[in-house]
Amino acid sequence: MKAVLFDLDGTLIDTAADFIRIIQEMCREEQREVVDADLIRTQVSEGARAMVKLVYPELAVDDAVFLTHRQRFLDRYEQNIVVDTDLFKGMYPLLEMLESQQIPWGIVTNKPRHLTELLLERLNLTERCAVLVCPEDVQRTKPDPEPMFLAATQLHIAPEQIIYVGDHPRDIDAGRAAHMYTILAAYGYLPLQHKDNLNAWQADVIVQHVTELQKILSQQLHITPLNQDTMLQTS
Repeated sequence: MKAVLFDLDGTLIDTAADFIRIIQEMCREEQREVVDADLIRTQVSEGARAMVKLVYPELAVDDAVFLTHRQRFLDRYEQNIVVDTDLFKGMYPLLEMLESQQIPWGIVTNKPRHLTELLLERLNLTERCAVLVCPEDVQRTKPDPEPMFLAATQLHIAPEQIIYVGDHPRDIDAGRAAHMYTILAAYGYLPLQHKDNLNAWQADVIVQHVTELQKILSQQLHITPLNQDTMLQTS
């Protein structure tokens, strides 16, 4: 294995707190029942439409009023994209481990490019990320393997020599279809309808914590693992 690719929300970066804050603000402004934070978390990987639907379940997603609310949600998120957002605990030293071994890492996400780039910029990850593939770069997004193949091409590394880490069935499906080694990040935003049978996702391995992810990556990449005390540091 020669490279590592990550899904973004729920795998590399813990963005849920900012989404929860905005959705719950919208509930209070509309004098609606405040949606539970844990429920919002399960919908993060499903995108803005799914999260806004929690606030306005009676509206069709193609309804003009719903689309207005969705845009309001996106505007708020863009304006305050990194308030409580950060990499998952242990992820900073994990990336440092990869970089110290000259192992490129990148991101393949279904998040729009302008939001992804803004997020990476605010977290000072832009220059460190070796490849970034977003929906605008392909005709078919995950679970189709097209984004995975594009990332591999840009890295000049065969897909079979790349590890892909994700927290949604479409991540694992896309990685498997591209013949990558797949890791299910069970610490992420597991969708409600799929979280009770993780083995059914058919990932090569399931990890419950970033410390486990670091161990698996060390084994697959044949590098010396970091001290566990170091992994517990966030920066």
